[in-house]
Amino acid sequence: MRIEIICTGDEVLTGKITNTNFSYMAQKLEDVGLSVHWGTTVGDDRDSLLIAFQLAAGRADAVIVNGGLGPTVDDLSQEIAAQAAGVDLVLHQEWLDRMESFFTRRMRSMPPNNVKQAMLPATAEMLDNPVGTACGFALDIGGARFFFTPGVPRELRRMLEEQVIPRILARSGAPASIYLKRFHTYGLGESHVDQLLTGVEALDPDGGVKLGFRAHYPQLETKLTVRGTDMDDVRRKLAPVTAEVKQRLGNFIFAEDDQTLEGVTLAALVAEGATLTLVESFTAGQIAARIAHLPGAETVFRHGTVTRRLDELFGVRLPPQLDQFTTEAVADAARRQTGASHALAVLIELDEGADRIDFGGSIWMAIATASRAEFRRSRILGGREWVRLGAVELALDCLRRFLQALPVVERIDFEKS
Repeated sequence: MRIEIICTGDEVLTGKITNTNFSYMAQKLEDVGLSVHWGTTVGDDRDSLLIAFQLAAGRADAVIVNGGLGPTVDDLSQEIAAQAAGVDLVLHQEWLDRMESFFTRRMRSMPPNNVKQAMLPATAEMLDNPVGTACGFALDIGGARFFFTPGVPRELRRMLEEQVIPRILARSGAPASIYLKRFHTYGLGESHVDQLLTGVEALDPDGGVKLGFRAHYPQLETKLTVRGTDMDDVRRKLAPVTAEVKQRLGNFIFAEDDQTLEGVTLAALVAEGATLTLVESFTAGQIAARIAHLPGAETVFRHGTVTRRLDELFGVRLPPQLDQFTTEAVADAARRQTGASHALAVLIELDEGADRIDFGGSIWMAIATASRAEFRRSRILGGREWVRLGAVELALDCLRRFLQALPVVERIDFEKS
């Protein structure tokens, strides 16, 4: 199945907005075993759009067109789609009624130019949009099936997952059931995990399991795409592979599927009936920002301190060179003075000089409760932002390990001795 994605709009072509829609669509297609062969970006120009549609129609089996379904004069997708298919634009009364109802429920009058959104090519199949007024549609142009989707991200995502991908899968002759299993890790690089998981696909002799990765420092997502005749077949194929992945990656797996590191950590705090105080330097409060807004955090998050100066914290005077004793003392003082059951202190000493690839920072970290303390020191290179991101992730992962009774200190690929 050869797939092309065409993204439209002058604002996308000129870089005035970042084209996150393309990456989202390509990723979602890959997750179900479909590959994008071409990606095209074209402005709001009739001739350019027509050429792009004609070119895609001659080389692709399925084409997703994103954008150009709005009510304004620069929204041209319906018009050019009809021209490319050699059919007329006709009023789609069902969608017009839906739009009028949409505005009536909001006690507004529908502007006359919105009628344009109900004008579709005569041979088009309507694709429902339950969260907006842009009607999606599908039709054949040349040898390809075209799927036209709205540019608003939340509308696109709903339509892509509910309307477009199922139709493309049906045309591709894919198995009846496809399932994506994801493991999220911190501390192991992509090439390292690739080596660790050598041969896991072969655990399914039918070849129904495909291994893939998505690296987004400091995390790595390991993906297992499983194809089967039905969900029972999928589960049968997935079980031994999942068990082997967990065995090989071990403590480095912090979450699965839609779980997040901060969500897992918060759940562990809630399960213990714990409360948390954070002390952060250089991370600009990003550890707190990952946890404090989550549902349930109101019962856990007690206090956050953000600083850049490493002189005195919670009555503990810091020496010119940080050490384990001082870091643990800061965590314990923060815990006692704020009344929290757990405190996490993350103190960072940055290198001097300009930001560069070998610029680094030493991370001094301590977790304290009334009866226990854990210490971790790490050094990360790669520039200021690399150090900041790595420190935030390392801190959350160490807290997660502490709460799950796992080793807090375990060598990671991103740190230097």
